[in-house]
Amino acid sequence: MKNRFLPVAIRLFALIAMLLYLPDCPAQRPAQNPISQTRYTPADLGYELVWEDQFDGDKLDPKKWEVRGVGPRALGFVSPDAVKVENGFLKLSAIQKDGRVLLGAVGTQNHFMTKYGFYECRAQLQKSPGIWGAFWIQSTEISKGEDPAIYGAEIDIMEFFKKLGPDIVSHNVHWAYGPHQQTTHGMQSYLKGVSEGFHTFAVEWTPEKYVFFVDGYKYYEVTTGISHIEEYLILSMEIPSDVKDLKDTVYPDVFTVDYVKVYRKKSDRREKPDKC
Repeated sequence: MKNRFLPVAIRLFALIAMLLYLPDCPAQRPAQNPISQTRYTPADLGYELVWEDQFDGDKLDPKKWEVRGVGPRALGFVSPDAVKVENGFLKLSAIQKDGRVLLGAVGTQNHFMTKYGFYECRAQLQKSPGIWGAFWIQSTEISKGEDPAIYGAEIDIMEFFKKLGPDIVSHNVHWAYGPHQQTTHGMQSYLKGVSEGFHTFAVEWTPEKYVFFVDGYKYYEVTTGISHIEEYLILSMEIPSDVKDLKDTVYPDVFTVDYVKVYRKKSDRREKPDKC
C-alpha cells in the first residue's frame, strides 16, 4: 500500500535540515523573549562598579584601551583610522578606503584583565547587514588547550547580525580554539526596537554560569564553557569572510558606544586587584 504520509515526512525532514544548515545563519537558535519581565540592574544583583570608561575627551584612553589586531581581518583591515572618540562616544566604523574596508576594534589586553563580575556597555548598533558590531570578552590562552576552566573562553556578550532581523541581538560562548573547538551556538534575544537608539548589553559571569541581558532583561543562562581565568574586553566592528554577505552593506557605517562598565560583587573585592 502506498504510504500517504511519506511525502509529508520528506518535506518535514527537508525543512528541518534547511533550518539547521542555513548557510547565512549557521548554528543560530530561534529568537526568544526575556526569561521574565523583571529588569535587573547590577546593584540589584549585588554588584558595585570597579572599572569604567565614559569615553570623554577626543582620543582613546591609552591607559585602558588600544586598537586591537591592526591588520587583515576576514574581508577587512583593522585600522586606527576607523576608531574615533568624540562627543562622549567611542565610534568604531566600517569605511571603504583605497580599495579595502577599514574596521575599528579596541581591547583592554595589556591594560585591564579580570574574571567574574557584571560587564555592560551602552551602545547604538550599526545600520547595515553584512558587517556587525560586537562586545565581547576574550582569553589570551584560548588556543593553548581545550578546558575552558584553565584556558578560558570567548564570551560574546552581544553581536548584531542585522540579517537575522532588526529586533534581534545574538550571544555566544566559544572555547578550545583548534580542531575540537566547542560552542554553545548562537543565542538570539528578541527586543522590539533594539536596532534604533541606545541600548545596554551585559553579561553576568560567575564561577557557575553566564547570564546574558539586554536593557536589563534576562534572556539566557549558560552553564557550559565556564572560564575561571582572567580575560580582557573587546569592542569591535566585524566583517564576514564571504563577499556575498556584504551585498547590502552601506558604507560608512558605525557602532557607537556610550560607555563600558565592569562591576564586581562586594564580597569579591577582597581578592587580589585586577591586572592593569
